[in-house]
Amino acid sequence: MTDTTSNAMWGGRFADGPDAIMEAINASIGFDKRLYAQDIRGSRAHAAMLAAQGILTDRDAEAIREGLLTVLSEIEAGSFEFSAALEDIHMNVEARLKTLIGEAAGRLHTARSRNDQVATDFRLWVRDQCDAADAGLRALQSALLAQAEAGADWVMPGFTHLQTAQPVTWGHHMLAYVEMFARDRGRLADARARMNECPLGAAALAGTSFPIDRDATAEALGFERPMANSLDAVSDRDFALEFLSAAAIAAMHLSRLAEELVIWSSAQFRFVALSDRFSTGSSIMPQKKNPDAAELLRAKTGRIMGAMVALFTVMKGLPLAYSKDMQEDKEQVFDAADTLLLSLAAMEGMVRDTTPNRPALEAAAASGFSTATDLADWLVRELDLPFREAHHVTGTLVALAEREGCDLPDLSLAQMQGVHGGIRADVFDVLGVHNSVASRTSYGGTAPANVRAQVARWKEVLG
Repeated sequence: MTDTTSNAMWGGRFADGPDAIMEAINASIGFDKRLYAQDIRGSRAHAAMLAAQGILTDRDAEAIREGLLTVLSEIEAGSFEFSAALEDIHMNVEARLKTLIGEAAGRLHTARSRNDQVATDFRLWVRDQCDAADAGLRALQSALLAQAEAGADWVMPGFTHLQTAQPVTWGHHMLAYVEMFARDRGRLADARARMNECPLGAAALAGTSFPIDRDATAEALGFERPMANSLDAVSDRDFALEFLSAAAIAAMHLSRLAEELVIWSSAQFRFVALSDRFSTGSSIMPQKKNPDAAELLRAKTGRIMGAMVALFTVMKGLPLAYSKDMQEDKEQVFDAADTLLLSLAAMEGMVRDTTPNRPALEAAAASGFSTATDLADWLVRELDLPFREAHHVTGTLVALAEREGCDLPDLSLAQMQGVHGGIRADVFDVLGVHNSVASRTSYGGTAPANVRAQVARWKEVLG
């Protein structure tokens, strides 16, 4: 099957166009049309630079500029007809531009290759996703901060191994995720800074003999500088890998929070009530309220992590400079970015709508011998026992309480003194969960005063 349209785009080297199978495997327009805005923006910057350098006439440059704006409006209006025969977004735009303005359209590709063109488009798109993900993470931090401020002094159990460990505050637990998502924002900011170099002007791989001004195009597109090596400029996909890596870590954090919401909203815990907006019912069990949004967030983490592995696999064996394998660099990044932004929006909504069950949190905080460490610390501080001995005494008292079917504060002073005669009545002051959390005033600790100070700091940071 001969395709003269594709043949014309490829040039005179080929006598025949691709057959249907080759066209299907070669075409990327089905997904890379998402780059249309970035592609047109890059082409406009390139044309303006060519005119400024005297490589294009002002007349041709103006025709190209107006034609590209027409193409942009057609795509945004939904009236543009994409063609698989034209392979990709670049050829689709150029073909339509030629229909609109004629021969001048062919001059746009002077001193440029699809290799540096796609590298520029993709870099611009991923940079935009970094900004969008940062905004989503910031909104989620704000939702968590509101929860932290409301529950700065609400006690709840802190867990290790999902076993009751020590009492903490609800606010402290919420702030832990604020810190996690701050690191995610930091990773995105770092990745964005590194990707903010412009490949445009590298041409196919070796640069160009035309007197182009790469600083001008870099500045026009908001890049910090042009990339310094033309081979690297068209070969590099580190920017996409870094974005996927940051996205995968953020998704893992979202999954951990989602897991806690699933556990906490269960009938066995009753720590929180999720809103109807982010829950579903059962088709057979009328009592059920399922945390489906949180469960889906856990699962979507796999898509993002899978995208990262997929792109690593595509890139790992490629020589310099461009190989057609790199056409497979976009779909997984597109999907991962969409998934991350949707997940961030869903989690923000869930967090804002979540209603903590303060009585259940406090009751759970007081169970499971959660103040045992406070008792051991009291024995060290008040009776000058070595910590290992205090640990042994406390363990003996825990075993006694277990046999008696009660918690540590329910033991009598006489029972405690039967284990260690130096124990005094003021030991009961440290066995309450509120006293326990209030005492954790070390920097980063769970004390309500600390939580309120951190809330104030984060409110200033987030603005």
